[in-house]
Amino acid sequence: MVYPTIISLHHNESQQVLTLAPPAEGLTLRGQIRVPGDKSISHRALMLGALAHGVTTIHGLLLGEDPRSTARCFAAMGAEVSELNSEQVTIKGIGASGLQEPVDILDAGNSGTTLRLMLGILAAQSGRFFAITGDSSLRSRPMSRAVTPLRQMGAGIWGRKDGSLAPLAVQGQTLHPLHYYSPIASAQVKSCILLAGLFTEGKTTVTEPALSRDHSERMLRAFGANIEVDLETRSASILGPAQLQGQAVVVPGDISSAAFWLVAGAIIPGADLTIENVGVNPTRTGVLEALAAMGADITRANEREVAGEPVADLRVRYSDRGDRPPLHACEIGGDLIPRLIDEIPILAVAAAFAQGTTIIRDAAELRVKESDRIAVMAAQLSQMGVAVSERADGLEITGGHPLKGATLDSYTDHRIAMSLAIAALAAQGVTTIQRAEAVAISYPSFVPTLTSILQ
Repeated sequence: MVYPTIISLHHNESQQVLTLAPPAEGLTLRGQIRVPGDKSISHRALMLGALAHGVTTIHGLLLGEDPRSTARCFAAMGAEVSELNSEQVTIKGIGASGLQEPVDILDAGNSGTTLRLMLGILAAQSGRFFAITGDSSLRSRPMSRAVTPLRQMGAGIWGRKDGSLAPLAVQGQTLHPLHYYSPIASAQVKSCILLAGLFTEGKTTVTEPALSRDHSERMLRAFGANIEVDLETRSASILGPAQLQGQAVVVPGDISSAAFWLVAGAIIPGADLTIENVGVNPTRTGVLEALAAMGADITRANEREVAGEPVADLRVRYSDRGDRPPLHACEIGGDLIPRLIDEIPILAVAAAFAQGTTIIRDAAELRVKESDRIAVMAAQLSQMGVAVSERADGLEITGGHPLKGATLDSYTDHRIAMSLAIAALAAQGVTTIQRAEAVAISYPSFVPTLTSILQ
């Protein structure tokens, strides 16, 4: 049975419900689109702009809820931040030592990046006191991975469960440099320590078990910090204290947001999409490698560098393989995981449409994201008829069979909500996704973009 295309978003009590069905006969996904600015780069541009001397301009800032939380926190500490928009945001920085003690508790909302990176900055503000909290989801996420190395640098941080959970209180101190051997590859942990090192006399180094995304290193260098990177030892160092100078930052499109359309184009018959101006930093392109291993037809064009970040246009086309599914199974794990950790929910959807059994391993970090993404994706895909089982550190998904429409729940996780929406477009029947308002965290225009490319 062919179902008409349904894309509707309505309120049900205190939540939004997204209803979808596959494209009607003769329709598919076609066109050229741009995705919102990279969330990781947006956070860092706001933070470093606030800590710099002079004026910073940001073009292409992500207008999701997470960067808004960062902007509000630094405005509360004295930075002058203009009204947020995607054209140009202006920040009058207050210098690395100019942060003011806020009159109220800082609220990081749902943003783990805001909270963890800000901890490194606040811990080094000698003589000033700060209190930080977040929403119910963020208050349940582990902070000890950032608090532990900061305490080794001399930080005064207190909170629930010995500082492992927010709300947190920070008494700024004069810190001492550290060479920290991180047990996990985490850009948030690495960035937190490097930002603390920005204010600390001497050389602060972080060594990781695998390379994590390097947006902080690139942007700190662009703002004038003395940064050293050793790829062989997977180490990054900063020599402090440093004075930052305001910069003009151009934020490329977020590859994490582009990933939804890349998978949609790979699984919906007849699809042909070009996503323009996407950041293709090699520490973030694991999703492209995983989809290539599955047989997706994705090409790059117009490759260039913008404000120190590599950028390209990505084209994805559906590969018609006759009676066979368009993709085939693969194994995703090891050093690839830090370079695609945020894209695993949508890769799980790709696996559901791939012939064979896909294994995702070494991704236990997914258990402590905005939701337990391993458990939630397993449960929701099962509702759609997918043969999926949880592993302690990932998922095992046997794909290649038709999915069915179902009533699903995002668990207030933006990446879960959008991943399930893409799955619904290629399922048989109508799907409803509860608590769909979560998409606003990173991609407020997701539903309008989807309707614009149905042709």
